[in-house]
Amino acid sequence: MVEKIDEKTLQQPNETAKAYRLRLYKNKELYRLNNVEIGQLCNEAFGVSWDESAHRKKTKNYIDGYSDAKSELGTADQQLQMMIEEAKTAKREAQRELMKIQTEKLEYNRWQRELSRDELITEKIVSAISGLDPIQIPKKKSVYYTNKEGCLLFGDAHYGTEFELLGLSGEIVNSYSPEIFEKRMWSLLNQTIDIIEKEKINVLHVFEMGDFSDGLLRVSQLRLLKYGVVESTVKYADFICNWLNELSKYVHIKFQMVRGNHTELRMLGQPKGTFKDENMDIVVRSILKERLKNNKNFEFIENPTKMIFANICGFNVLGIHGEEKNMEKAIKDFSHTYNVKINFLIAGHLHHSKSETVGIDCDVINVPSIIGVDHYALSLNKSSNASANLLILEQKYGEVMRYSIKLDRV
Repeated sequence: MVEKIDEKTLQQPNETAKAYRLRLYKNKELYRLNNVEIGQLCNEAFGVSWDESAHRKKTKNYIDGYSDAKSELGTADQQLQMMIEEAKTAKREAQRELMKIQTEKLEYNRWQRELSRDELITEKIVSAISGLDPIQIPKKKSVYYTNKEGCLLFGDAHYGTEFELLGLSGEIVNSYSPEIFEKRMWSLLNQTIDIIEKEKINVLHVFEMGDFSDGLLRVSQLRLLKYGVVESTVKYADFICNWLNELSKYVHIKFQMVRGNHTELRMLGQPKGTFKDENMDIVVRSILKERLKNNKNFEFIENPTKMIFANICGFNVLGIHGEEKNMEKAIKDFSHTYNVKINFLIAGHLHHSKSETVGIDCDVINVPSIIGVDHYALSLNKSSNASANLLILEQKYGEVMRYSIKLDRV
């Protein structure tokens, strides 16, 4: 008999005879057993009276590969652990498959939303355009280039919004609506015609500095809109088409426009820049190009950067919407970025007029707005007249005259 019984030397529950015998022989040094003692333990466990050599031979057969000894090497705990690991692996595989299905479903739903949104916008645009009156294209004017050209700058129309801003004594500081916008623009047209005739201008660069519409940045702005976003965009495009067409009776027009921030579609409450190519200016550009394509007195110039760039009388002019904190730094940065000497950097966005010379033949100009002072500007204690600028440039001299055209007193 074995003199000292250790729990480890006893057969464990669910441990087969083969696994038990093999464990004893493999761990006899650890258990401090000899072959005789192992034989005795096995006899007691199995209820037999074999010679210890019989047990050794069976163990040798297991090690040499007989029967299924290898499958019985583990204890019950090890076998259970193996089953747990297999279950975990199967669970991870199932989770991966589920995630694939969920991802595909989300992608499909996103695609469906985008398709529905695009179809809805397209339908609204087509519906709005179908109601536009045809344009009577003027006769072609003779174009001759002199050493002097004009550059008309206007922007920040925020078309579609309506408000009335009162002063300290209840007086109207500024009021705005689509109808007031149109009155101001016709005043701008008449004053521009007077200037080009006075200055004998044959070629006029017209720069639209962005933010033609309102209400696309915040939901709160929608309550101020007279029309929906799409309808406002189409109505603005139609008006500008007719306005430019009328102006083209008096001068050859080279038209460009920048991409504003208020016309960027910020869907699902996303921050600025998330959908930078989703901008309603695409609609205006498309309508302008299509409706004025037969007007020989009108050129639509589109820069791939969605900014404005022109060489006027030998001077490089760059137009941006104007979300730059430091215009002096910006003109230097743009010059370095595009490896072009920028003589004039022109921007809108700030709704007030400002100009500064920052070097030799190097100026930065902020353009005033068509809308004039509004509630937001007043909250910042910023105010200015609704107006536009018309620059006269000459060869060798650059800007020789600047007209500030007031529009809010019509």
